[in-house]
Amino acid sequence: MRLTGYLLTAFIIGLVSLIGFSCMAILIRGHKIVQFDQYVITFIQGFESPTLTSIMKFFTYVGSFHIVFGISVIVVFILYFVLKHRSELLLLGTVVIGTPIINQVLKQFFHRVRPDLHRLIEIGGYSFPSGHAMNALAVYGILTFLLWRHIPSRLWRTILIIISTIIVLMIGTSRIYLGVHYPSDIIGGYFASGFWLTISIYFFRRYKEKRNARGN
Repeated sequence: MRLTGYLLTAFIIGLVSLIGFSCMAILIRGHKIVQFDQYVITFIQGFESPTLTSIMKFFTYVGSFHIVFGISVIVVFILYFVLKHRSELLLLGTVVIGTPIINQVLKQFFHRVRPDLHRLIEIGGYSFPSGHAMNALAVYGILTFLLWRHIPSRLWRTILIIISTIIVLMIGTSRIYLGVHYPSDIIGGYFASGFWLTISIYFFRRYKEKRNARGN
């Protein structure tokens, strides 16, 4: 894909994500999504079992900040010492560090209380947007973007995208199953993270374009 195609795609996804997050925020502010949240929670928690609970706790753990941060450190090592693509560290660092900061700012703004229907784990803090959902999409999304660019095989690129998508979706679902987030928290988190991720990629590609132009 040409650079113009990358930038246009990133811009469109970012715009859609911003609109989606705005719509979700309006629905939550107006208490117009309560029935949807309750229906989805009831449906997902209807599959509760000891085995499934263990699986969901595992995915919640995989989506926690210290795990995604640890994975990011490993990728930093690979990018810096193995692949020698050191400029990409700027993009990775921006996304990884910026995501939890944006999440906390949004949570403090919306002050949404967590659901108290049927919790399988206890956690504090505000609910919207989901930090796990934002971390999952941002970090696993940016890792997929960076690794995808260095994988020549279409098959392995496809496998990478499928695995990343499953992980991100399972992390979000686990938060609903465990009773610590409304489905709208997860959706809002994905939208917020999608905007931040694509905008970061957009400006990174613009930076690379200008840098290459000066080099030529």
